[in-house]
Amino acid sequence: MGRLFAGTQWDRPPRCERCGALESECTCPPAEPPAPERIDPARQTARIRVEKRPKGKSVTTVRGLDPTGNDLTALAAQLKTAIGGGGTVKDDGTIEIQGSHLDRVESLLASIGYKTKRG
Repeated sequence: MGRLFAGTQWDRPPRCERCGALESECTCPPAEPPAPERIDPARQTARIRVEKRPKGKSVTTVRGLDPTGNDLTALAAQLKTAIGGGGTVKDDGTIEIQGSHLDRVESLLASIGYKTKRG
């Protein structure tokens, strides 16, 4: 009785796509991941508003930015550093900055090149 995958591509040991050597013997450096595509800030509108949280806390939120076309973590870090406050990026792509900083966040995003809209 023969092997199930005898003579097929799954029967042969895997080879490197770049040099053709067996994967176990390949010395090629690992391939770099492709750079993510970024959307120009001038083509996006950030929706900014202040929300009240339980116990009277205020949070400035930034919504409407595409999570795959922007580095939201870096943008949030830039906003937090400029304002001197804390914040986070939620799973839905919302940036939250602690406190009521509507005017400052709006001017910072406009200086980066984003269109802004309140509400």
